Amino acid sequence: MNLHKLILTNNACYKAGKTITPKGIMVHSTGANNPNLKRYVGPDDGLLGKNQYGNHWNQNTPDGRQVCVHGFIGKLADGSIATYQTLPWNMRGWHCGSGAKGSGNDTHIGFEICEDGLTDASYFSAVYKEAIELCVYLCKQYNLTEKAIICHSEGAKLGIASNHGDVMHWFPKFGQNMDTFRAAVKAGLAAAETTAESDTPKKYYRVQVGAYSVKANADAMLKKVEAAGFSDAFVKYSE
Repeated sequence: MNLHKLILTNNACYKAGKTITPKGIMVHSTGANNPNLKRYVGPDDGLLGKNQYGNHWNQNTPDGRQVCVHGFIGKLADGSIATYQTLPWNMRGWHCGSGAKGSGNDTHIGFEICEDGLTDASYFSAVYKEAIELCVYLCKQYNLTEKAIICHSEGAKLGIASNHGDVMHWFPKFGQNMDTFRAAVKAGLAAAETTAESDTPKKYYRVQVGAYSVKANADAMLKKVEAAGFSDAFVKYSE
């Protein structure tokens, strides 16, 4: 994951300063043919590139709307794929809509994947992989499982988000859906756990097989132990 941080401190959502205890993650996509992060994240930090229209979301009400998410995935100025964190993960975002059907704002971290023309397989593969890695990261941080991940359209069916179709208008075009996405996150969490276990320092316990006042007797026992296959056996002298 190529994670960067540029908090949208000028957005009214950030200024509201409300926090949540994350219970889940909601995956969104932007619904516009513009894969560039600079469209939504700004000002330019040297990686994003300059938004000549100044219509990024680091303003009070971007495009006159009360909207804000915790992160975006898309292209940097050099064409590489990155994730930008745009709100503290435990801040209440404005990504599900408002009113009763926006209650997912109170429970879910929400991030947007920047859409392109929805025909580029290489771009989709790259942002799909980045989104999986972001979800693995967030699940580990907030002790969540893949079962806590939904998309906006699933949130709408659950009655906790507005009636949007993302991401199910996009993922199936490339043979994916939220079930395959969750399965990939589950695999990523399992791989991370295995790596953590292998990196844990091992403890060793030594067993003394004898104590002798005559060194020759100690040496004789050492030879017997070595002959039995214990190549790291040794004699230690103590007074």
